[in-house]
Amino acid sequence: MTREMDFLVRNGLDVEAIDREKLLAVFAQEMGAGLAGQPSSLRMIPSFIAIDRPVKTGTPVVVLDAGGTNLRAAVVTIGADGGAAIGAFAKQHMPGTQGELSAEAFFDAFAEFLMPVVCESDTIGFCFSYAAEVLPDCDARLLAWSKQVQVPEVVGQLIGTGLKKHLAARGFERRVVILNDTVATLLAGKSAGVAKDYSAYVGFILGTGTNTAYVEQNARITKRADLNPGESMVINVESGGFRTIAQSRFDQQMDAQTSDCGYYTFEKMISGAYLGSIGFVVLKEAAKEGLLSAAAAAAVAAWDSLSNKHLDDFCGNAPAADNPFLDAAFTAEDREAVKRLCTPVYERAAVLTAVNLASAIIKTGEGKDPSRPVCVNVDGSTYYRTLTADFQNRVKRELAALLEPRGLAYELIKVDDSPVIGAAVAGLTARE
Repeated sequence: MTREMDFLVRNGLDVEAIDREKLLAVFAQEMGAGLAGQPSSLRMIPSFIAIDRPVKTGTPVVVLDAGGTNLRAAVVTIGADGGAAIGAFAKQHMPGTQGELSAEAFFDAFAEFLMPVVCESDTIGFCFSYAAEVLPDCDARLLAWSKQVQVPEVVGQLIGTGLKKHLAARGFERRVVILNDTVATLLAGKSAGVAKDYSAYVGFILGTGTNTAYVEQNARITKRADLNPGESMVINVESGGFRTIAQSRFDQQMDAQTSDCGYYTFEKMISGAYLGSIGFVVLKEAAKEGLLSAAAAAAVAAWDSLSNKHLDDFCGNAPAADNPFLDAAFTAEDREAVKRLCTPVYERAAVLTAVNLASAIIKTGEGKDPSRPVCVNVDGSTYYRTLTADFQNRVKRELAALLEPRGLAYELIKVDDSPVIGAAVAGLTARE
């Protein structure tokens, strides 16, 4: 065992020691508890959106997409073949990511952003990428912020109602259908795969944050007594909140520095907003133990932060000229040590990603017929752009090792602009 590996294992970052099957079992337990309204770190939020309702084709709908980093707007028309035409696209920073805002300023920013497209439709499909209790009328009450958004006054408020109030003040009465971005990703997969006979659908996002959605039978959502047991709906798992998992010392130190310490434990172990920060803690602690040269240790100590992009580019052997690890303070030995220390951060993320995906696929109860696989629409820059540890292929290998012995068939697909397309589908299918 190398010095670096010994250091990581002693501090709880041991990829090979992860018990995949035990984690799958715990995921299943937490999912079941969440559906029953029992204590669980998985919220299992009903979306009140079914996938078997007809979609109005050829009808434009305004879409608002509040993601982890950006706020986007567009006008979307769904074709008879399930394809989507996207126009009038606009993007800006997500309100609250550049500093704390009041609730009034937050909703006002959303309403103002919609002004160039608000006349295009009387319905707004609103993709909202945060934990919120969706109501039967498809409004949603914010339960908690994640991804370091700072608008504390909005917690507990109805998001759709707040937006409609600020639109009405500008003279526009609009219907707003709110759904989570992972629910939207699932719907986009259903729309794009309309011509193929899939047995079930899963939506998964791994970007700034992470989450999972799947279709559940209403009869199993026992925490609600107002559902038709013969129907089904998409469930927003809020899988980033999974807490029944061992953190390393590095995770604990990084978590302590966040505004939501103790929450979204799983998200903080696998998503793009945090991987660079975990690696930064690893390197600072490694420097204290003499695993880097004095010059390299001094350089690391002088940094305020380390971005995921810089760390992944370096460990993935594609550093740009401005990469901090190319600084003269780092010797060739230091650079190899950095890779040995930080590559396991990404290896662990790949393993946990596969466990997350497998838990949703298994929960659908489908995929037993190879000719009718479970469709998994995967979205998010961290999944597709991470270079280190051959990330995508590592996820696929781990997923196959979990599901092939169970005889479950699945297909991973990619639909561009999934949150936008899925929000449009929701706006064109949700009940009045």
